[in-house]
Amino acid sequence: MDEVAARLARAAATAPGAAVGVLRELIALQRRGEAAVQDRVAAGLAALGCAVERRRYRPAEVPLRLEFADGAAMASEEREAVLARLPGTGGGRSLILFAHPDGEPFDPGHGWTRDPFAGVEEGGRIHGWGVADDLSGVATMEGALALLAAAGLRPKGEVILASTPSKRHARGVHALLHDGVVADAALYLHPAESGVGMREVKTLASGQLVFKVIVPGRLPPTNEPGHTAFAHLAVNPVEKAMVVLRALQALDARRGARVRHAALEAAIGRSTNLLVGDIRSLGDGRASRVAPAVELRCALSFPPGERLADVQREVEQAIEAAVEEDAFLSGTPPLVLFLSGVTGAEVGGDHPLWLAAAASIRAVTGQAPEVNPLHTSSDIRNPMVQSGIPCVGLGPLCGDLTQNGGRDEWVDAADHARGVQVVAALIAAWCGVEG
Repeated sequence: MDEVAARLARAAATAPGAAVGVLRELIALQRRGEAAVQDRVAAGLAALGCAVERRRYRPAEVPLRLEFADGAAMASEEREAVLARLPGTGGGRSLILFAHPDGEPFDPGHGWTRDPFAGVEEGGRIHGWGVADDLSGVATMEGALALLAAAGLRPKGEVILASTPSKRHARGVHALLHDGVVADAALYLHPAESGVGMREVKTLASGQLVFKVIVPGRLPPTNEPGHTAFAHLAVNPVEKAMVVLRALQALDARRGARVRHAALEAAIGRSTNLLVGDIRSLGDGRASRVAPAVELRCALSFPPGERLADVQREVEQAIEAAVEEDAFLSGTPPLVLFLSGVTGAEVGGDHPLWLAAAASIRAVTGQAPEVNPLHTSSDIRNPMVQSGIPCVGLGPLCGDLTQNGGRDEWVDAADHARGVQVVAALIAAWCGVEG
């Protein structure tokens, strides 16, 4: 591996700006939209000798295993995935590389201090709309293949590259997996804001259940615009929401004591959490009127090994038990709506894919790799849950992600270039190489 890494480093030194150059091209094309980015991806991979397909699909029609999403949360328009195959010379293992070209919807009032589409580089950081979410991953696929070719190395196993929409449950990689795309392993390319960069490997993705609870109330018997004087004749849904909230808090405490996963316990001291992330009145916002209902929006994380259906039922039972003890809610129960759910998955520390990733990182960076088990609902789960294909995730240092409310989203330029070398080395380690 050290010899391969050295050969890749020499090849990279002959064209030091190549890896970053592809990334800046994609940033500029974001101005014209996702289709322009996909056109460039297809052309770039075809130029490297790949057989390229453009597959169109509708997210709502993609079959799923152990996963669901409410129709309102899902992208409804037809989407396109770019699928490229580089045939192996024979005798090696196959590998899928995937990343997503779609970023957050562009906001003209973004408040950025830099042009979102210029690929501005300052202080070693490349700024751009979607650069870390996930144009860096898309550019890395092309960069890794180009670097292998420049080093005179040809993979023995087939390398499959997929630029697949992901945002708003777009399900691009699902569509390919359920349409017959298979391999011995997969690699999800996406930067992370954890501050570790290319030393980090995502090997575990917790599952996540997102739901809302609509807690009803009862308006007072009056036609007066103000309800304050009649409040004692009403059933205030704010107060009844507290009944449900306490039930969810108790469920969270029980699960926290019962559900254990070694890697999550070691990282943060807890393996599951139930977060009530938003509480909103479904009234008109006036303090002097009783709202007809209150809505709680919640998310529950759970480790690999737990079944999504079991977690859903546990939520339902906790709310049902609390409702039975309340005189009003037992006759007018809350409405529980499950909005989305995904199942967790992981690659163990003795798996050949993890060992290959770790060796590649050490050879390129000279540093020991670090496992991050805290990416709830990460796309690394998709090949594992949908098709039983082991998968890990890698990505360079990044920050100020637009999806997290940040501005001037960036990727570290040097770490992106290191990432291209790491992925090229991982292809060599997993697939084998000739040359």
